[in-house]
Amino acid sequence: MKKLNLIIRQKYFDKIKSGRKTKEYREIRPNSQSKYCDLDEDGFCKEVNGVLQPRKYDAIKFYVGYNKNRDMMLIEVLDACIELFTDEKGNFVEYEYQGEKYLAAQVVYDLGKVLA
Repeated sequence: MKKLNLIIRQKYFDKIKSGRKTKEYREIRPNSQSKYCDLDEDGFCKEVNGVLQPRKYDAIKFYVGYNKNRDMMLIEVLDACIELFTDEKGNFVEYEYQGEKYLAAQVVYDLGKVLA
């Protein structure tokens, strides 16, 4: 089973556990794209028919904060997609990082049942 470890706040943890929050969103930045994207040989997010490909995970292990004695749970991942941010005119939002241009994006995980 391929698992992604994420830190989350208690209020969101509780909502996921109760089933009231069924999606988890994470912004994709240059320093986190290997965690969230399926990368090509040049280190950029792969595209298939113009659609950016998220890295596949079977489950997400959520941790509340960084304390030693913290709540945690393992949640099934049903699906994932990458969404590109657009401005009010529908244009993709770009930003520059260390001299390279990137498109602003987020990964969206569809959450399933609590596994542990």
